[in-house]
Amino acid sequence: MIPVSQAIPEQLGPVDGRALRTVCGHFATGVTVITSGSGDNATGATVNSFTSVSLDPALVLICLHDDSRLLPVVQESGGFVVNFLTQRQEPVAWAFAGRRTARIEEVPHHRSVLDLPVLSEALAHLECRLVTEYDGGDHTILLGEVVGLRAPSEAEQEDPLIFFQGSMRTPAWS
Repeated sequence: MIPVSQAIPEQLGPVDGRALRTVCGHFATGVTVITSGSGDNATGATVNSFTSVSLDPALVLICLHDDSRLLPVVQESGGFVVNFLTQRQEPVAWAFAGRRTARIEEVPHHRSVLDLPVLSEALAHLECRLVTEYDGGDHTILLGEVVGLRAPSEAEQEDPLIFFQGSMRTPAWS
């Protein structure tokens, strides 16, 4: 645990990136694979920096590192899909997590209305049209308008995959 004396400095200033990552690791998030592109340019990346922004209009945001191989693909295609993963898809999450990742062709997928790749076995997904981008330090914040979605029926319901303290986990209620 970070001592209170270090957590609340007398003078506000830059926070150490490693300490920020440690503290933010205490916030449990869902695990998503963001997919985009077409043909040989189709790709995906495991992302936990996703949030719903607005219901009217329907907007969500994701954050991608400025050096991400996915960022130029999303910018070129003008859209992205947020695929929410199930606990049984942990191998898929790891496959799309690094610089060298799985190819879209290696996982079951289909094409959306906007011709974007959707992971067929995902718990749910949101298809988004890229609305705008914002500078986010070493990341780019992408705002997307939700133009298509799918959630499971009660019969299809599965437990989500979550990320907490640097590892993927199964929810405690499972």
